[in-house]
Amino acid sequence: MMKDSRILQSSAEHAQPKAGRRVQYLKNNWVYYALLIPVLAYFLIFCYVPMYGVLIAWKRYSPALGILGSEWVGWMYFEQFFSSVYFVRILKNTLLLSFYGILIGFPIPILFALLLNELRNKLFKSFVQTVSYLPHFISVVIICGMLVDFLNQDGVITMFLTFFGAEAKTWLNDPNAYRTIYIASDIWQSMGYSAIVYIAAIAGIDTQLYDAAEIDGCNTLKKMWHVTLPGIVPTITIMLILRIGSVLNVGAEKALLLYNPLTYETSDIISTFVYRYGMFNANYSYGTAVGLFNSIVNIVLLVSANLICKKTTETSLW
Repeated sequence: MMKDSRILQSSAEHAQPKAGRRVQYLKNNWVYYALLIPVLAYFLIFCYVPMYGVLIAWKRYSPALGILGSEWVGWMYFEQFFSSVYFVRILKNTLLLSFYGILIGFPIPILFALLLNELRNKLFKSFVQTVSYLPHFISVVIICGMLVDFLNQDGVITMFLTFFGAEAKTWLNDPNAYRTIYIASDIWQSMGYSAIVYIAAIAGIDTQLYDAAEIDGCNTLKKMWHVTLPGIVPTITIMLILRIGSVLNVGAEKALLLYNPLTYETSDIISTFVYRYGMFNANYSYGTAVGLFNSIVNIVLLVSANLICKKTTETSLW
């Protein structure tokens, strides 16, 4: 009887019109949809509504006239940027910093997570994890202030380098040292926190695979190579796609705090260029045009990286 009643109930539900089933589903789960309202409101107010202001990239914007009242100038600001003597320099600096960040900075959290997974002393493992996370929660302003002091002519790092024969100088005034300082400090600050997602992915690997590998005679290194790494490849792929999609979004705050006119040759990037021309020179339209170019290139890179990874590894964002 119970089985027959369930069959009748199921057939009755399938007999309902599709629209009716959707309404019933919404009524039963309205609480979950209500939780989405603040998130949707946040993205709508702070991400989509401000996109209206992108129009000033094609206008000679004047705060007195407003966005709609300002004069249309077409592609003038884009042409000015592409023909500017600074275009090649800032694009090169931005791409190099991002390239070095991916080439050097991207694999290090993966390697750190793999090594951390091999620690058997839980207390020591927890201590190392905690210490590695801490720099991420330090303000960028404080990090940059520490770098300015430590890399000064009489700073701690300068004195350490001088002990090994290096020149005593203010390293942040050296254009050739800027990229090394930027990438090294970025790795130190983000390594532990970036490794969290890989540590979580490693924790989800079936332990029976390790047992089988051990029975087959695999040592620790072989188990890491043949079990752990293949198990986190999808996670690595997704993180790499996201990283490539933000190639031109090098941290503006850190660059602004570390660079100076002496290092513009290697430190001036798209974000700092937009800030100087948009805020200091009050050329809002020009700054918006450059920022829009930056966003479009990032979208193209994101879509391209996603398509390549989908065809090669069958893992993608969409």
